[in-house]
Amino acid sequence: MTRLTANDFHPEVLKLFDRYVHGLTDRRGFLDGAKKFAAGGVGAAALLEALNPRFAEAEQVAKDDPRISGKIVEYPSPEGYGTVKGYLVEPAKAQGKLPTVLVVHENRGLNPHIEDIARRLALDNFIAFAPDALAPLGGYPGDEDKARELFPKLDQAKTRKDFVLAARALKALPEGNGKVGVVGFCYGGGVANFLATQLPDLAAAVPFYGAQPPAEDVAKIKAALLIHYAGADDRINAGWPAYEAALKAANVKYEAFIYPGVQHGFNNDTTPRFDAAAAKLAWQRTVDFFNAHLRG
Repeated sequence: MTRLTANDFHPEVLKLFDRYVHGLTDRRGFLDGAKKFAAGGVGAAALLEALNPRFAEAEQVAKDDPRISGKIVEYPSPEGYGTVKGYLVEPAKAQGKLPTVLVVHENRGLNPHIEDIARRLALDNFIAFAPDALAPLGGYPGDEDKARELFPKLDQAKTRKDFVLAARALKALPEGNGKVGVVGFCYGGGVANFLATQLPDLAAAVPFYGAQPPAEDVAKIKAALLIHYAGADDRINAGWPAYEAALKAANVKYEAFIYPGVQHGFNNDTTPRFDAAAAKLAWQRTVDFFNAHLRG
């Protein structure tokens, strides 16, 4: 079956989808707006279905891959929701203490794609922990629409405390080397930026198309930053000039890349917004960045 790409959709449909997945319009709003672009007998509902993720088709590392060892773990988070629950993955035959990476999901909780990202990092010889922010509400429900409906019900102040605790748990992990990095996507990219302002001992942060932190908090950042943006992502990119000015003013160490012409979510290989070339380059930069800042 031929895989669909962003080029198979009208740009306005992609903008509508971006608004839909971020809660800025509902399903009916998407369907009504997409009708005029549903040509050739393809209905608006079919467009939406075509844009939704295909987790099994995109999986790179199976849960039972003998090269990795994964398990669900919980850590106490008294200032947050009480407990942080997530997926901890490490190489099956780890030698010595390894660097650790916190993996922060999009606004759908710990879905199969983010679990796969954690396993990919384990194959690159990191210990990865991917918390599920939806755990206090029953966890990722197995349905992207239901997950999006649950997400606004979270108390974000508690959720952010949970992510802070998760990073601290990784730092204290006996099999870890004491160095912690964070990578996040969309909502998780915003969390990666947030954690960089909150954790002076965070070694590295890699936000993918994430919301920027308040300018007044940027001077608190001690972590090295690798920032990825999608060229066709006006909503998120609007905040970059002010963020970059604040980073320069505070002498924060950062690298930033804007990948021309690609969509928000370009690294997510489960949907047509995925861009193989940009994703490959951004991910290689990410792994190289973590190797440089989390080892030794």
